[in-house]
Amino acid sequence: MEDIFVARLMSTDLRTVPPDTLVEDAAGVMLEEDIGSVLVVDDDDRIEGILTSTDFVRIVKERKPKDRTPVSAYMSTDVVTADPQHSVSDVADLILDQGFHHLPVVDDDGRAIGIVTTTDITAYVSHLEAPTPS
Repeated sequence: MEDIFVARLMSTDLRTVPPDTLVEDAAGVMLEEDIGSVLVVDDDDRIEGILTSTDFVRIVKERKPKDRTPVSAYMSTDVVTADPQHSVSDVADLILDQGFHHLPVVDDDGRAIGIVTTTDITAYVSHLEAPTPS
């Protein structure tokens, strides 16, 4: 399998929210856009966190889905990122090793420029051409 850089695979149509966004508003964005995460960024698009559908399971468990809580109360802040020159195989290994479903891609200044999901990697692998028998 020929490896490619993650820049060719990542989605660049990002949905971002500031840290003071209410969780119910973030949920609305995720439902309307049919996405599994939003990146939480500062005014310069630097990642402060990520809020995923898994985080909403925790929100419901804690019985606070409508308490006007900002996403900063629930987002993951220890965000692991990739740069656009990481290989897809390295990113796939990282996602599998860490149990992630979403991996933000950042530029040299830490600004969000893309995201790679398990769905992206699955689609990539499923479209690889098998070698022709000789």
